[in-house]
Amino acid sequence: MHPVLVYTASRIALFVVALGVLYLLGLRDPMFLVVAAFAVSGLASYVLLSKQRDAVSARIGKKSASLGKSGD
Repeated sequence: MHPVLVYTASRIALFVVALGVLYLLGLRDPMFLVVAAFAVSGLASYVLLSKQRDAVSARIGKKSASLGKSGD
């Protein structure tokens, strides 16, 4: 599967999980809930999704290198 899709789906899933957990823990204000879920999922993705992030950057690097060679 395409690494960008895997990474994006993983980020969305982490956000939804963080949103659900924070809601269950009692954070009910929608604005604070979304902001807190965004922060928690961002930290979690930094730790948990490093392999996927590396795959995405390798794919982008390979694609940009091939585009650079074809332009010469």
